Amino acid sequence: MSTRSTGLTKDVGWQVGVSRTLPQSPAVVWEFISGPRGVELWLGSGARLTPEPGAPYATHDGVTGEVRGYRPGDRIRVTYGDTTVQVAVSAAGGGRAVLVFHQERMASAEERERQRAHWQRVMVQVAGELDDLV
Repeated sequence: MSTRSTGLTKDVGWQVGVSRTLPQSPAVVWEFISGPRGVELWLGSGARLTPEPGAPYATHDGVTGEVRGYRPGDRIRVTYGDTTVQVAVSAAGGGRAVLVFHQERMASAEERERQRAHWQRVMVQVAGELDDLV
């Protein structure tokens, strides 16, 4: 019998996901999270995304990567250093949305825990800014 650590996968190394149901509609959440302010919150200050696979980006902190996938209204997938980050929005019923941040290809359990805390902080910031839009 083998034991596997939480968040360790055979194919993509260490991964972590943080999700939250938000009171706003999927369209409102998507518009924010894919727009300039939303992208800066989850990707980093100065980040601007061109919604096409292969398009490069850079943050003011020197992080670089490229868009791997972009499905309007659904998900954005980008490389982030040696890792891959995906942001997804889906319907939750009752006019609400589920927002998910998922990161894979991390090198260690320690990095996974740091990134879990990071994504939890980002989620709180996003939820707060969405609440302020009303």
